[in-house]
Amino acid sequence: MMKTIDDLAVAGQRVLVRADLNVPLDSGRVADDGRIQAALPTLTTLLDRDAGVIVCAHLGRPKGKPEPDYSLAPVAARLGQLMGRRVKLAADTVGPSARAAVSSLRPGRLVMLENLRFNEGETSKDDTQRGTFADQLAALADLYVSDGFGAVHRKHASVYDVALRLPHAAGYLVQAEVAALTHLTANIRRPYVVLLGGAKVADKFDAIGSLIGAADRILIGGAMAFPFLVAQGHKIGTSLLEASQVELAAGYLDQAARAGKQIVLPPDVIVATERSAGAPYEVVAAHAIPADRMALDIGPESARLFADSIGGARTVFWNGPMGVYELPTYAHGTLAVARAMVGSGAFTLVGGGDTGAALRTLGFPDSLFGYVSTGGGASLEFIQGKTLPGIAVLQDR
Repeated sequence: MMKTIDDLAVAGQRVLVRADLNVPLDSGRVADDGRIQAALPTLTTLLDRDAGVIVCAHLGRPKGKPEPDYSLAPVAARLGQLMGRRVKLAADTVGPSARAAVSSLRPGRLVMLENLRFNEGETSKDDTQRGTFADQLAALADLYVSDGFGAVHRKHASVYDVALRLPHAAGYLVQAEVAALTHLTANIRRPYVVLLGGAKVADKFDAIGSLIGAADRILIGGAMAFPFLVAQGHKIGTSLLEASQVELAAGYLDQAARAGKQIVLPPDVIVATERSAGAPYEVVAAHAIPADRMALDIGPESARLFADSIGGARTVFWNGPMGVYELPTYAHGTLAVARAMVGSGAFTLVGGGDTGAALRTLGFPDSLFGYVSTGGGASLEFIQGKTLPGIAVLQDR
C-alpha cells in the first residue's frame, strides 16, 4: 500500500518532488509539454497546501557532468508559463546554488534543481556512490514525493535511495499510472491486443516474450518489425536494424506459434531512399523492400489490418509509432492506428512519452484514450509484472 500526498502533512515543510520532465526539445524550446502537464496536479496541490516545493528531474542522458544542451532551463521556463509563476532554476543540483535556493524557499513557493544526471551518483550502479548523492539530495528536504513515473523502473538515487532516507509518498501521477496499468495485469478484458512500434527497439524488445503469454495478439510495426521480417528470410533494404535482435525475433515467432498466439507483421510498407520530406516514396510489399530503400511507415493494407484487429479488441496497449510521424508522408500508419483506438470501444492505454507526443502532434488529445502513460520502459516493465524499484520503495513495510 502506497501513501499518497494526501497522507502527508506538508504545510511549512520542504518537499522534494521527483518529477519526470524528460521532454523533447527543439531549438532550445520544449517541443511537447505532455510530461510537464502531467506533473502539475501534484505540484499545484503541494503549493496550495503551503509546502516549499523542490522539483528534481533529468533530461536526456548526459554522462554524469554538466552539459549545456541538457540544461533544464527550457523546462523551467515552460513550467513557469503553465503555472503562471516564475520558476527559479538552481545552477546545480546539490551544490551551493541549490542549497542557497532551498534555504530561501518559503511555503507556497517552488524551486527547480538542475539536471540530476549532471551528477555521476544519480545513475551509478555503485550503492555507496549513489547513496552519497542521495544523502545530499535528502539533506535539502523534509519530505519526499515520487511523481516521475517514467523513471520508476530505474534504481537511481533520486528514484530509490532518497525514499529510503525521508518520509515519502506517491504523487498523483504515480498513483494514476499504477491504477491504469493494473488494467493490463489483473482482470484483463479480452480480446487483448498489444501494438508495438517506434524506433527505440531495444527499449521494448525484451518485453515481447512476456507479452506473448499475456496478450491474444501482438501487432508489430515501425522499426520493431524489421528483425522479425529478417528472421522470416526477407530483405529490408537500408531500414533500421540491430542484427543481434534477429535471432531473438525468430525465437519469439516460435514461442507465439507454440502458444497459439499471433504476432502480426505489416504486409506492406512505405519506402524511400532517405528519411526526408522531399524524397520520392512508394508502397511495396514488406517482403520486397528494394535494396536501396528504407521503410518509413506501414502501408495502407497494414493500416487496415491493424485497425481491424484493434476494432475487435476489448483491451489495447500501444507503445511506439508506426512510422516517422514527424513527416506527414509517413504519419498515415500512426494516424490510422490512433483513429482505430479512439473508435474501438476498448479500454485503450498508450504507453511511452514518444507515443503520447506523436498523438498530440497529430491532433489527438489524451482525453480520447483510456489512459496515456508518461513512461514507456516503466509501463512495459509494470505490465510484465516486474518489480519496479521506484514503486517497491514506496510500499508500506
